[in-house]
Amino acid sequence: MAQLPTFPGERPHEASAPGGAAYTATATIGDDGVVTQWGEGATRLLGYAPAEVVGRQAALLLADGGAGPGVEPGSDRWSGTVALRHRDGRRVEVPLLAHRWTSTGGTVKWSVVSAVAGAAEEPWDAPLNEWAFAQSPCHLAVFDADLRLLRANTGMQRTLSLTEEQMRGLRLPEIAPDPVSEETERRMRLVLETGEPQRLTAFVPRMGEGPEQGWETSLAALRDRDGRVRAVCLAAHDRGGAEGLPHPEHLRLAEEFTAGAAGAAGAPDAAGGGPGSGGAHGPGREHREHTTTMTLQRSLLPHTLPQQGALEIASRYLPAGGEAGVGGDWFDVIPLSGARVALVVGDVVGHGIRASATMGRLRTAVRTLADVDLPPDELLTHLDDLIIHLSADEADPDAPEESAGGIGTTCLYVVYDPVTRRCTVARAGHPPPAVVSPEGSVYLLDVPAGPPLGLGGLPFETVEVELPEGSLLALYTDGLLQAREHDLDEALDSLFVALTRPASTLDTVCDRVLTALLTHRPEDDVALLVARTRVLHADKVVVWDLPSDPSVVADARRYTTDQLASWDLDEASFVAELVVSELVTNAIRYGEPPIQLRLIHENDTLICEVSDASSTAPHMRRARTFDEGGRGLLLVAQLAQRWGTRHAPTGKTIWAEQSLVGF
Repeated sequence: MAQLPTFPGERPHEASAPGGAAYTATATIGDDGVVTQWGEGATRLLGYAPAEVVGRQAALLLADGGAGPGVEPGSDRWSGTVALRHRDGRRVEVPLLAHRWTSTGGTVKWSVVSAVAGAAEEPWDAPLNEWAFAQSPCHLAVFDADLRLLRANTGMQRTLSLTEEQMRGLRLPEIAPDPVSEETERRMRLVLETGEPQRLTAFVPRMGEGPEQGWETSLAALRDRDGRVRAVCLAAHDRGGAEGLPHPEHLRLAEEFTAGAAGAAGAPDAAGGGPGSGGAHGPGREHREHTTTMTLQRSLLPHTLPQQGALEIASRYLPAGGEAGVGGDWFDVIPLSGARVALVVGDVVGHGIRASATMGRLRTAVRTLADVDLPPDELLTHLDDLIIHLSADEADPDAPEESAGGIGTTCLYVVYDPVTRRCTVARAGHPPPAVVSPEGSVYLLDVPAGPPLGLGGLPFETVEVELPEGSLLALYTDGLLQAREHDLDEALDSLFVALTRPASTLDTVCDRVLTALLTHRPEDDVALLVARTRVLHADKVVVWDLPSDPSVVADARRYTTDQLASWDLDEASFVAELVVSELVTNAIRYGEPPIQLRLIHENDTLICEVSDASSTAPHMRRARTFDEGGRGLLLVAQLAQRWGTRHAPTGKTIWAEQSLVGF
């Protein structure tokens, strides 16, 4: 391979940013040592353009042709200082931090980052060390105005398994690559911009440990003597209780420390008063209720998104700040039959425990109604009835208006089918979803608004559209668009810009949306659900039209075994044959033509569907000893992982899902 271009050498020097501006140099190196990506910062650091480096061995960048850094076998991370060769021939001493990761396609790569410090660092006063690090029970780190790490105490170094020197100058997502690190950094940016403290539950696992080891995190602005925000203090404690203190005590100490840190930096009351103060932000009954409501709200929201192949999904939930307290915003992702997925976002009127409890009832009702495959407009009609009944049951002339059973609640319900690429949507007074096409055009889906839930008597309408593969859907509650510093049109413009910016992950999209629209803690809850559409292509779906003749059952079994053989699923044929035989026989005996058999191979699941024109749904029952029939659906229920009935405007579909794990 040709050598990289060189120029006459100069004296060795350490890397520093011209003009005093710090930046990060990034590159990606394959497991075979070949450079696969070369960032702008790397070009600034060493002078090589991407075309001069990508596709060549990284060892060619080493000064004097020296050996590369030694990495222990099986290690997923390496850090140290390496002598590299600048394009003009100079030796450059570069501190590197490298993370090994495997893509979804199985390709192994090393992500390499280097923090290039500014030419001059402004000195920090000695008191910083006194109050920030002296005998703290918390893990502490200080990040500058560019969100690059300045200091980390012993607890933080131990948690991240890196020394302060190895982390200095790097951003948190570069130190611990993880979507939660990006969310924490976004919240730190809010602290810099607003000066207001932030609290979040961040699950950043320690190296080599599971997700049960995580942090409860407080973020506070650090100000100079003139009151300017100069840095952010991150104070975290171990959820696993490794410091030997009970969980509430951890929270109290983290709160006290963060509030004290902000005050010592020249910002009295920046954290809203310490936990021992008698002010409005101190602990009291306005505080216990908020904590109880927050706990209830988070327990009712989904903690993990279900496994499904139709959509790539990311989500965010931000509770309201200020006196309003936690509201009833919520979201859900519900797998449906036929490889389809339902997305739902709702906003219960009011705040506090009553709103959270109503939200929990609605979410449970939506899941129950989704399980019976109701169309979106019918599902909203049932929710409307539920809100009316709740309002009647909870009628109290002395209760505040906002707690009247949830009347005025809004909801958006979306069903996406990866086989047909069709998206079916209905909404009850809720903002419509935003759609970004693969080409980058963005628009609001034209869905009739429908009335809010609880009014009764008014219909909901369903809209069906076809979406190209790779389209982006954004569902949100109105708290996202109702920030006080801009009107609705400005908010929509900001939303559209954030959604259309290129991003490597949907978590990045979520963070950009929240950063663009929220410059402070929201006055109303915010729920955000972002999904990118996938498609089950023709090689994963087969359909046969069957005559209404008992002799066709044998043909249906043969079609099934032949198709499974072509999918290399021969071992699944025995169960699939029995299921198909029973469903087709049932359709011929009790249904009406036309009859159709469909097989779908989705990841680790085989879906068998038989449709006919009769709207009469079958019922599973136990056959008596001398009965000639009645055992078919019982057999299907025993063989299948899930089964059920899905109604259409004309006719029905009986479906059964068979797990392919182990085949």
